Amino acid sequence: MVKYKLIYFNSMGRAEVVRLVFAQAGVEYEDVRIEKANWPALKEKMPFGQLPVLEEDGRLLAQSTAIATYLASKFGLNGSDDWEAAKIQELFGATSDLVNHAIPFWTTSDEKEKKKLMDAFEKEHLEPLFARLDNVLQHNGSGFFVGKKLSVADLNMLCIIGLFSSMFPNTGAKHPHLIEFKDKIMNLPNIKKWIEMRPKTDF
Repeated sequence: MVKYKLIYFNSMGRAEVVRLVFAQAGVEYEDVRIEKANWPALKEKMPFGQLPVLEEDGRLLAQSTAIATYLASKFGLNGSDDWEAAKIQELFGATSDLVNHAIPFWTTSDEKEKKKLMDAFEKEHLEPLFARLDNVLQHNGSGFFVGKKLSVADLNMLCIIGLFSSMFPNTGAKHPHLIEFKDKIMNLPNIKKWIEMRPKTDF
């Protein structure tokens, strides 16, 4: 039996989509949460000096998208064919770009600068992407982002829509289809169970 260990900090962050894949698949794993004070001593042991990292029977795999889609392929959550798998990668790329654009306001300690950066982020990046995601979801017509069944793309969108609609409720309110989608995925039995039992942390 394969033994999985997911290594990340004690937060949701870039590892939560991987945890959701495990939850939906009903596959057991060790959820290792590193305290930031202990990170410097472990950093050089990680493939690229970053987290999350998946350990599978002693082998290490880094980068959250690689981990999530690798596991999704094993657990039947990475689309029905190569085209759908590519469309899933496309959506991961779009949301990764969004998160990268958010880093400046997450990392500044100046409140005036943070407000300025958040306003610019919402107008220049979040609103346009939410509009495009809304179109993708509606155009696909199945209630999922890719294909006709649940995929890791939907689990990733749960994280992205959930985070940014809570931080920017005005933008979220403009896209009720996305909010309805988020709520639907949150209430899938295995996902709901995980959300109820997971450690309570800031994102």
